[in-house]
Amino acid sequence: MSAARELILQRLRTAAQQSAPAAPVAQLDVRIQQHFQAKKRPAAAYLLSEMKKQLELLHAEVLCCKDADWPAQLAQKLSDTTIRRILTHTAHPASQALQACLPKQIALLNFDQPIEHWKQALFEQVDAGFTVVRSAIASTGTLIVAAAPDMPRTMSLVPPLHIALLYASQLHADLYTACQAEGWAQGMPSNLVMISGPSKTSDIQQTLAYGAHGPRALWVVLIDDLGDKLA
Repeated sequence: MSAARELILQRLRTAAQQSAPAAPVAQLDVRIQQHFQAKKRPAAAYLLSEMKKQLELLHAEVLCCKDADWPAQLAQKLSDTTIRRILTHTAHPASQALQACLPKQIALLNFDQPIEHWKQALFEQVDAGFTVVRSAIASTGTLIVAAAPDMPRTMSLVPPLHIALLYASQLHADLYTACQAEGWAQGMPSNLVMISGPSKTSDIQQTLAYGAHGPRALWVVLIDDLGDKLA
């Protein structure tokens, strides 16, 4: 038995020695960089329309707005639902802008205490979480959320509805472009959450179900702040 085992291991060692050496990481980085630099940069208008299309394909609802109009439009959409409690960081400028437009029956709850102190209320009473995302990848409809004291990841992962505020100027064509533009190699955030549509799984009998591991619905407030750049 040991002789057979040694023979197999010896064959593996020989094969490994005869195989071509792996390209150094630096060479791979250069090849990847050359590949993406050779690609034509998509126009801003294309990124905006592609992000909207991909989000909708992923069963997210998209609310396209101008920067001055989004709080009122989102407040109107919320007033047509049964949502009454929205978790956010109330000191954030975006949250304050939304608060000014919300009807009285909808309250913004501040994430101002450790999760251990109000876990039951967080999981059972909060209807939605409102966050401002860091950026997004248009080709896959993926939101990039960076955890921070004013935007903890709990707000985007626990409530049944996640409402994400995204500016068109923060759109990247692909993951590589996002990494390069935001300098991840020089200062990777401690935590990044990449969200592609509502939480979903098909683990049970291969039946697609939403909300098993996070929000079952995703609204994206997509703000066109590009102006003349869309031309």
